[in-house]
Amino acid sequence: MTKLVLLHKADSVYDDEPDVVYDFPRRYLKAVEEAVGDWVVYYEPVKAGPRGYFAVAKIARVIPKPGVEGRFLAMIEPGSFLPLDAEVPRLIDGRPLEQSLMEPDGTPKKGGAVQLAVRRLSEADFARIVRLGLPEDLERREATRYDPAAPELAEEAMIFERPVLDRLTRRPYRDVAFRRKVREAYDYRCSMSGLRLRNGGGRPEVQAAHIRPVERSGSDSVRNGLALSGTLHWMFDRGLISIADDNETILVSSNKVPGDVVSRLLRPDGKLWKPEDKQNWPHPANLKWHRENIFGQMAASGPAPWDQT
Repeated sequence: MTKLVLLHKADSVYDDEPDVVYDFPRRYLKAVEEAVGDWVVYYEPVKAGPRGYFAVAKIARVIPKPGVEGRFLAMIEPGSFLPLDAEVPRLIDGRPLEQSLMEPDGTPKKGGAVQLAVRRLSEADFARIVRLGLPEDLERREATRYDPAAPELAEEAMIFERPVLDRLTRRPYRDVAFRRKVREAYDYRCSMSGLRLRNGGGRPEVQAAHIRPVERSGSDSVRNGLALSGTLHWMFDRGLISIADDNETILVSSNKVPGDVVSRLLRPDGKLWKPEDKQNWPHPANLKWHRENIFGQMAASGPAPWDQT
C-alpha cells in the first residue's frame, strides 16, 4: 500500500465526488491500485481555488469506469472521508510540504511531478499535512472555544498524545471536525429557520446534522451536512422534515407536525438557506437518500420538543 495526493478541481472534466469516488485516466492506474486500503490527501491546485490540501479519505477499491475507455474509478471507503479543519497550503515558508516536489536546496520544483494529478506521498509528508490540517487538540479547542474555563473533558483531551491515524478513525474526533466545518460553512445559521442564534456566552446554538447517517454509509463531507437548530435536527433525523427534489423546498410530514409548529420553526418562504460557497451545498444524492429512506418512514420516539413543558 502507498499513500497518495489526488488533485481535484470542482470544474474538472472528471466526475469526482471526493467522499465517494475519484475519476482518473489509465496513466495513474498503477499508483492508485497500490493505494487501495490506504489513505489519500485531496489537493486543489492554486489556479483552481485557495484550498490547497483540503481533505483525507481511504481508497476501498478500483474499477474501470463504465462506458468510458481508459478511465477508472477509485471508490472511497464509506465513512473515511474527512475535510481538514484548516486547509493546508502546498508551500510553507516557500518550501513544499511534499519532499518529492522539493529541489535539494529546498526550493519548489517546476513542471514534472508538480503537474501530476496523482502523486505518491511519503508517510512523513502525509503525517505532516494531517497534523497541520487536523490539530491533535481539536476537541479541546472546540470545547474551550466559547468557554475559557475549560471543562474536565477538554483538559483530558490535552493530556494524551494520539497518533495521526487515531484522528482519522476515532468517532468523537471526527464528530468535532464535522461539526466545525458544517457550522462554519453555514455561517452558524440554521438552514431551515434562517436564524443565527447564540447563547449568552456567544456559543452558536446551531448543530451539524448528517443528511445520510454515517452508520448507513454517509460521509463526514460538508455536502452530507446541514446546520440545524436542535428541534429541527430532531425532526430531520426522525423523518418529520426533508428536502424536495428541487434540492431547496422544505418538506414537512403534515400529518405528524402541527401547522403552528411549522410556521414558527421554518423560514417563511419554505426554502433551504444554503452556504455562500456552492461547493458546500448539500449534495442532491444525499438529499434524495434522506427523502427516500427517512422522510415519513420513522416513528418519532418520545415526546416531541413542542409537546414538552
